[in-house]
Order: sequence, then structure tokens, then C-alpha cells
Amino acid sequence: MVKFFKFTTMKLIGPFKKILTLNNLPFRGKISDEQLEIIENGGILINNDNLIEEVDDFEKLKSDFPNAELEPRTSNLEPQILLPAFVDCHTHICFVGNRANDFAMRNAGKTYLEIAEKGGGIWSSVQHTRNASEKELLETLLERINRLISLGITTIEIKSGYGLNVESELKMLRVIQQAQTKTKATLVPTCLSAHLKPRDFEGNNEEYLQYILDEILPKVKEGNLTKRVDIFIEKSAFQPEESRKFLEKAKELGFEITVHADQFTAGSSRIAVEVGAVSADHLEATIDEDLEFLANSETVAVALPGASLGLGEPFTPARKILDKNGILAIASDWNPGSAPMGNLIAQASILATFQKLSTAEVLAGITFRAAKALNLTDRGILKKGMKADFVVFETDNFQNILYNQGSLVASEVYIDGRIINCNQ
Repeated sequence: MVKFFKFTTMKLIGPFKKILTLNNLPFRGKISDEQLEIIENGGILINNDNLIEEVDDFEKLKSDFPNAELEPRTSNLEPQILLPAFVDCHTHICFVGNRANDFAMRNAGKTYLEIAEKGGGIWSSVQHTRNASEKELLETLLERINRLISLGITTIEIKSGYGLNVESELKMLRVIQQAQTKTKATLVPTCLSAHLKPRDFEGNNEEYLQYILDEILPKVKEGNLTKRVDIFIEKSAFQPEESRKFLEKAKELGFEITVHADQFTAGSSRIAVEVGAVSADHLEATIDEDLEFLANSETVAVALPGASLGLGEPFTPARKILDKNGILAIASDWNPGSAPMGNLIAQASILATFQKLSTAEVLAGITFRAAKALNLTDRGILKKGMKADFVVFETDNFQNILYNQGSLVASEVYIDGRIINCNQ
């Protein structure tokens, strides 16, 4: 009997001064920096499936895998820290238009209603996005995706929600689908047709939500444009009970559920948990009783510090969520209105300062815990079998990443074990 052997050439990358694997950390609750697994002078071995084969001492890997191809380092002049690539699990980066005037008016003391009356607010973004061609929308989206990649973010959730009718919502989701063919980053589309009831819809909130269920979501499903549905539950958008019914029906259609919850008023995070949402995002106004309810569930609490900075609102009570043993992720909420910064690292660093989060808690919140908010289990940790997405910073101390509040930029970003040009 003849035996056939599969010969493979693996790739060894390194050495790095320190590798933070984020392995063996809990998915819930608080984490101290002392719990971080750090490999000194480490290397990372990539197999032919573009997955991580081993993470260990570099010289040991060279000895154990003598046939592995050694990838030359782009820089050996500075000490380098390697850690899992970041996940931004909540963005609105598919849009055109500018709302700088909203920002200026808000800082001058104008209310949301006053801004809306002068042509600002979400409706402004809806009008610009509706009028944009797919080509224009795609070009601006790819620019933002490349910006996020340069920050070390290789998995990006992207919402619709600036179309608010069949034609324009499908256009947005098609553009996200097209963008996936033009980037190595993983894009996770989400249908947010329930962002708010559009001004040109003749009917009440419940009728608009039914319109989404009858006219938009079946076409989304038919085109395989997304498996996720979101809704904004708020006094200015959709009310709790009508939202609950919508979410339950969306689940019956086979969609995964996430919720914009408790941004200005409490109560909707409880609905998110009760309908089995994968995540409840915002939570700036969540009361202690509901925090307890959320923390005892499998629903990921997603903090969006960029929205707090943009609106001058309180931060998500991240410390309380962790202390109650909840699952906390952190995302940028990059959007043209309330969160235009788009820098996840800067936002997370600021949140850490105000909420007293350890470096380990922040890093978990933008890696494997953020991946959990997207139902992804194959990334955010450097260990055997995981997706080979990782990021390199030129520094001798991993704490400098947050200490510099976003000004320490990634020197290298890898997707599937291959280096990506940060300026592409």
C-alpha cells in the first residue's frame, strides 16, 4: 500500500519583542493586566490555510519547524509588540455627505430638534446617501475601510440605515457587498432600515416597521445581503413594544438581532436581552437594575465612546458592566453625525480613563469580545487554528498603545498571515 504525504511550507514571522496572545482570558467580567499572556522574543507560525499554527518563542519555532519559510521583518530597528488585530463591531461608514454644521450647532447649544429643523440630523445623511450613486458610495466606503485597516482593524461591522426605503437600503447593502470584493478586511453588513421613520413615509411607526418586514427584509434575504438586523429604540426613533414585535418577527425570518439600546433613555437593553439579541449597543442611559439583567445574559454590551464624545453625553457604564460580570465590547460608532472621529483606539483609551478600565479589559473589548458581538469565534486571539489577523506596534511596552491615545500608529497590519499596506 502506497502512502501519500502532504508536503506543506509554513511561514514563520518574527521575532517580536513581545507577543500578547490574549489567550486564556475570560469572555466575561473584569481582567487585570497581570492575566495577560506575554511571549518574549516570540514568533508566529502560519500554515497553508492562512491560519495560526503556533505562537511561541521564535528560536524554538525555528528549531521545531526547520522547513518553515522565514518572512523578513520590515523593520528590525525598533522593538515591536504583536497582538491580535482589532474588531470594530459597530460602524455606520457607508454614507456620503458632511454634518460638521450639526456639530457646530450642537456645541453652540442647539437642540436635536432645532438642528433637524435647519436641515441637519440623520435625515440630512439620508438625503445625501439616497442621492449618491453606487460608485460614489463605494469609493467613500473603501476610503474609510482603508483608514480603519491602517489603525489595525481588520474586521468591520457596517450598517445600512441612511436609505430608509427599499431602493436605497438595498443600494447600501449592495455597496457593502461590493466593497468586500475589494478589501482583505472582513466586512459584516447589518440592515438598519429601522434607524428612524423617514419623513417621506406616509404612515406611523408600526406601519413603517411592517414595511421593512414585508418589503425590505425579504429582498435582503433573497440577495443574501446580510444576516443581521438592527433597530434604534429611542423616543426619537422607535418605541419599546413596537420594537420588540419587530425584532421577534425579524428573528422568525432567520435574522440575527442587534439593538441600539438605552442611548438617551433606559429600558430597551432589557428588550434586547429578552429577544435574544447578540449585542446591545450604546447603553449610556442604562439603569443599574437593567445593567444587572444585561450582565447575567449572553448579550454583549457594546460601549460607543465616540458617540459620548460627539454628543457631550455620559459614557457607557463600562466599569459597572464588567464588575457585574457582563461581556463588554468597545466600538467606534463611526458615523457622520454623532461620532465622526472614527479612531477606535483613541476612543477606547478615553473610555478607559473615565471608566477606569485596565489595558487588558480594553484590548479584550476591541478583539475577541468585539468578535463575540458579531458571532465570530475565529479571531481576536492568537492561538492555533485562529484567523491570522494581527497588528504590530513599534514600542517596547504594550501599555503605550492606549497611553498614546491613538497617536501611536500601527507599523504593520496582517490579514490572513499576509502584510497589508496600511496606506492602501
